[in-house]
Amino acid sequence: MNLDMEKKLKFGLVGAGGIAQAYAQAFNQSSCCDLVAVTDTRPDAAAALAEMVGGKSYSSFDELAGLDLDAVIIATPPATHADIACFFLDRSIPVLCEKPLCTTSEDAERMISAAARSNTLFTMASKFRYCDDVIKAKSILASGALGDVLQFESAFTAKVDMSKRWNSDETLSGGGVLIDNGTHSVDIIRYLLGSIDSVLAVDAGGTQGLAVDENVKLLAKTADGVTASVDLTWGINKELPFFLSIYGSSGTLHVGWRESKYKSTSNPDWTVFGSGYDKVASFKGKIENFGNALRGKEDLLITPADAMASVQVIEAAYRSMSEKLWQPVVEKALAAG
Repeated sequence: MNLDMEKKLKFGLVGAGGIAQAYAQAFNQSSCCDLVAVTDTRPDAAAALAEMVGGKSYSSFDELAGLDLDAVIIATPPATHADIACFFLDRSIPVLCEKPLCTTSEDAERMISAAARSNTLFTMASKFRYCDDVIKAKSILASGALGDVLQFESAFTAKVDMSKRWNSDETLSGGGVLIDNGTHSVDIIRYLLGSIDSVLAVDAGGTQGLAVDENVKLLAKTADGVTASVDLTWGINKELPFFLSIYGSSGTLHVGWRESKYKSTSNPDWTVFGSGYDKVASFKGKIENFGNALRGKEDLLITPADAMASVQVIEAAYRSMSEKLWQPVVEKALAAG
């Protein structure tokens, strides 16, 4: 693909649901990427979103293949991701696919193999890797300021009525809160602590009568021997100020919704290093990292191997929840590209 380094990259978006609103805001703030085409099974939704960004709407995703696009973002329910991604990858159109990447490791292999065959850029978009405070937390960890990591906690807790949302329809989502929000936690753990060797997941019950998991406790052991604890729920608003806490032998670090800070055990004062999670900025980071990778300016922050691992860890967690035992994370080699 020959890219004009001066012109904005042209993106298409498949799916105009709730998450697409954040993409629209992010594109409107981007200096290097434009959203020029939107498609959805609901024409009105596609048209409304296209109007927000000054683009055009289309009735089906296959129409996007005939346009002069530099990349496509897939923001539909996970069960549809593999077929849509392979459609574009087989036509050498780069794909940034929303998390969860897909519902099975077989589908993940299919997508990654399609990208390798056509030598086309492909990966998963998981917003918290692009959060400035999470990136800064990684640097603080690497500096040794916290010493050895002893405990790691991640929490995504909110009371949300999921009864009428596709996220609680297993045929579309692949599961419940574990695959939906747990994918974020798994990716953060891997980003900050390295690969995950085994997991233990417990279904803590629910109050909404959903056919999928609503409250889950997850433990994940990393290759370096750290046990991470994850709290996931759609049924309880715990109003926690932080979604990530790291406790080390020499200090403590918190990444929060409105503030992030750390301190050493030898100093009682906290050092504030960020203003918390900025959704639009994180989405802008997703599209601009992918755009810069297309232009050869930087590496992907999330690689296809990271995307595959996220699926494998969640699969192991569902096996654990079913069998009520620790489960190894089975990693498969990626197709050569």
